[in-house]
Amino acid sequence: MSSQVSIQEALIYAMVTMSAIDGIISERESRKIRSLVANLPIFSGFDPAEITGVAEACGKILEEKGGIARVLDIVAANVPERFHETAYALTVDIATVDSDVDNDEIAFLDMLRRTLKLDKLTIAAIERAACIRHMA
Repeated sequence: MSSQVSIQEALIYAMVTMSAIDGIISERESRKIRSLVANLPIFSGFDPAEITGVAEACGKILEEKGGIARVLDIVAANVPERFHETAYALTVDIATVDSDVDNDEIAFLDMLRRTLKLDKLTIAAIERAACIRHMA
Protein backbone atom coordinates (compact mmCIF):
# COMPACT_ATOMS: atom_id res chain seq x y z
CA MET A 1 0.00 0.00 0.00
CA SER A 2 1.43 3.38 -0.93
CA SER A 3 1.42 6.62 1.02
CA GLN A 4 -0.09 9.85 -0.23
CA VAL A 5 2.58 12.51 -0.62
CA SER A 6 2.93 15.49 -2.93
CA ILE A 7 4.69 15.15 -6.26
CA GLN A 8 7.57 17.22 -4.86
CA GLU A 9 7.89 14.95 -1.84
CA ALA A 10 7.83 11.86 -4.06
CA LEU A 11 10.61 13.31 -6.21
CA ILE A 12 12.65 14.02 -3.08
CA TYR A 13 12.03 10.43 -1.92
CA ALA A 14 13.55 9.18 -5.18
CA MET A 15 16.59 11.44 -4.84
CA VAL A 16 17.11 10.65 -1.14
CA THR A 17 16.83 6.92 -1.81
CA MET A 18 19.45 7.17 -4.53
CA SER A 19 21.69 9.15 -2.22
CA ALA A 20 21.25 6.72 0.68
CA ILE A 21 21.39 3.48 -1.33
CA ASP A 22 25.12 3.07 -0.72
CA GLY A 23 24.69 3.68 3.02
CA ILE A 24 26.07 7.22 3.02
CA ILE A 25 24.50 10.50 1.95
CA SER A 26 27.47 12.57 0.88
CA GLU A 27 27.63 16.31 1.35
CA ARG A 28 27.76 16.73 -2.45
CA GLU A 29 24.57 14.67 -2.86
CA SER A 30 22.83 16.62 -0.12
CA ARG A 31 23.83 19.96 -1.69
CA LYS A 32 22.68 18.75 -5.11
CA ILE A 33 19.25 17.76 -3.79
CA ARG A 34 18.88 21.16 -2.10
CA SER A 35 19.99 22.95 -5.27
CA LEU A 36 17.54 21.05 -7.48
CA VAL A 37 14.67 21.72 -5.08
CA ALA A 38 15.57 25.41 -4.84
CA ASN A 39 15.94 25.98 -8.58
CA LEU A 40 13.70 23.72 -10.66
CA PRO A 41 10.17 24.78 -11.65
CA ILE A 42 8.72 21.41 -10.60
CA PHE A 43 9.47 22.45 -7.00
CA SER A 44 7.90 25.91 -7.19
CA GLY A 45 5.69 26.38 -4.17
CA PHE A 46 7.62 23.76 -2.18
CA ASP A 47 9.34 25.17 0.90
CA PRO A 48 13.00 24.11 0.80
CA ALA A 49 13.00 24.18 4.60
CA GLU A 50 10.85 21.01 4.41
CA ILE A 51 13.55 18.95 2.68
CA THR A 52 15.00 17.66 5.95
CA GLY A 53 11.63 16.44 7.21
CA VAL A 54 10.82 14.78 3.89
CA ALA A 55 14.25 13.14 3.81
CA GLU A 56 13.80 11.86 7.36
CA ALA A 57 10.36 10.42 6.50
CA CYS A 58 11.91 8.68 3.50
CA GLY A 59 14.74 7.39 5.66
CA LYS A 60 12.27 5.83 8.09
CA ILE A 61 10.60 4.00 5.21
CA LEU A 62 13.98 2.80 3.92
CA GLU A 63 14.81 1.35 7.34
CA GLU A 64 11.76 -0.92 7.15
CA LYS A 65 11.82 -4.34 5.53
CA GLY A 66 10.94 -3.80 1.87
CA GLY A 67 11.60 -0.08 2.23
CA ILE A 68 13.05 0.42 -1.25
CA ALA A 69 10.04 -1.25 -2.86
CA ARG A 70 7.75 0.92 -0.76
CA VAL A 71 9.55 4.10 -1.86
CA LEU A 72 9.22 2.99 -5.48
CA ASP A 73 5.49 2.42 -4.93
CA ILE A 74 5.18 5.90 -3.41
CA VAL A 75 7.00 7.47 -6.35
CA ALA A 76 4.88 5.58 -8.89
CA ALA A 77 1.64 6.49 -7.11
CA ASN A 78 2.40 10.18 -6.60
CA VAL A 79 4.40 11.25 -9.66
CA PRO A 80 2.09 11.69 -12.67
CA GLU A 81 3.19 9.85 -15.80
CA ARG A 82 4.12 13.08 -17.57
CA PHE A 83 6.77 13.64 -14.88
CA HIS A 84 8.25 10.11 -14.88
CA GLU A 85 11.17 11.27 -17.01
CA THR A 86 11.74 14.15 -14.58
CA ALA A 87 11.82 11.73 -11.64
CA TYR A 88 14.38 9.56 -13.40
CA ALA A 89 16.49 12.54 -14.50
CA LEU A 90 16.63 13.95 -10.96
CA THR A 91 17.62 10.57 -9.57
CA VAL A 92 20.33 10.10 -12.21
CA ASP A 93 21.66 13.56 -11.35
CA ILE A 94 22.11 12.44 -7.75
CA ALA A 95 23.78 9.19 -8.83
CA THR A 96 26.28 10.99 -11.04
CA VAL A 97 27.14 13.91 -8.76
CA ASP A 98 29.92 11.89 -7.11
CA SER A 99 31.23 10.73 -10.53
CA ASP A 100 31.24 7.11 -9.37
CA VAL A 101 28.01 5.17 -9.83
CA ASP A 102 28.30 1.92 -7.86
CA ASN A 103 26.40 -1.35 -8.28
CA ASP A 104 23.76 -0.50 -5.65
CA GLU A 105 23.03 2.79 -7.43
CA ILE A 106 22.83 1.02 -10.80
CA ALA A 107 20.43 -1.51 -9.31
CA PHE A 108 18.21 1.23 -7.88
CA LEU A 109 18.17 3.08 -11.21
CA ASP A 110 17.12 -0.16 -12.89
CA MET A 111 14.29 -0.64 -10.40
CA LEU A 112 13.18 2.97 -10.83
CA ARG A 113 13.16 2.90 -14.64
CA ARG A 114 11.16 -0.37 -14.60
CA THR A 115 8.73 1.09 -12.06
CA LEU A 116 8.28 4.22 -14.18
CA LYS A 117 8.13 2.19 -17.43
CA LEU A 118 10.65 4.35 -19.27
CA ASP A 119 11.83 3.40 -22.76
CA LYS A 120 15.47 2.63 -23.53
CA LEU A 121 16.06 5.69 -25.71
CA THR A 122 14.77 8.06 -23.03
CA ILE A 123 16.87 6.31 -20.40
CA ALA A 124 20.01 6.56 -22.54
CA ALA A 125 19.43 10.26 -23.26
CA ILE A 126 18.86 11.13 -19.60
CA GLU A 127 21.90 9.16 -18.44
CA ARG A 128 24.21 10.59 -21.12
CA ALA A 129 23.09 14.16 -20.38
CA ALA A 130 23.76 13.67 -16.66
CA CYS A 131 27.23 12.27 -17.35
CA ILE A 132 28.03 15.27 -19.52
CA ARG A 133 26.81 17.72 -16.84
CA HIS A 134 29.00 16.12 -14.18
CA MET A 135 32.20 15.60 -16.20
CA ALA A 136 35.30 16.95 -14.54
